[in-house]
Amino acid sequence: MLTTIALILTGLAAGALNAIAGGGTFLSFPALVWAGVPPIMANATATLSALPGYAGSAWAYRHDIGTGNGTSALARMVLIASLGGLIGAGLLLVTPGELFSGIVPWFLLLATLAFAFGPAYLRHQMRSGRHLSETAGHAVVFAVSIYGGYFNGGLGIMLLAAFGVIGMTDLHQMNGLKNLMSVILSLVSVATYTLAGLIDWSTAVILAPSCAAGGVLGAALARRVRNTALLRLFIIAVGIIMTLVFFVQSRS
Repeated sequence: MLTTIALILTGLAAGALNAIAGGGTFLSFPALVWAGVPPIMANATATLSALPGYAGSAWAYRHDIGTGNGTSALARMVLIASLGGLIGAGLLLVTPGELFSGIVPWFLLLATLAFAFGPAYLRHQMRSGRHLSETAGHAVVFAVSIYGGYFNGGLGIMLLAAFGVIGMTDLHQMNGLKNLMSVILSLVSVATYTLAGLIDWSTAVILAPSCAAGGVLGAALARRVRNTALLRLFIIAVGIIMTLVFFVQSRS
């Protein structure tokens, strides 16, 4: 009963955070590990649990989805997300559990740094007007997609930073594309995880609806939150704490 209540509360909080500022994985992944789910299965289950929220966000931004360069450019991005997500999920399948446990703290650190400094980098990139060639930009997005298929934490801000690198400047378009690619990555990853038996359904049936409900609540609260800077600092603090905890556990 305690585990069930903890997962429901975590799902509500994670869904709300994702809707307002992102960073919900910093809560859902450690909560699943605390509940006794092995790290690889916890990662897969956290990805599944975040999917309804991604889908809702993509629907909300459906009129803004695009790259600014036409339908063919959007189709390329969708293909990149699909292939990257499949490769990332495949890499997770062949990663030994002990190795993954050692990698997790580094991924949490990377996600925390991306969450902390990504928005500032994105603003700088948009002001500077400098961007990579189309081929190099697609390579960056492909790398981020592989990361997203392997480990979902911090995916949104990494995608936004990648879009900034390739020269996108319309934040509505960028958010719409980010949400669409997050859905595609998660769908491909979850399908792969499910076939491999990596989803812990006993916790997923609790966490996924809670995340969805939290996303709805978070979307409503987002319009009332005046100081998102404090919320971002809280999420960064949670990310730092979780990173340190997993580093300590990986050394023990």
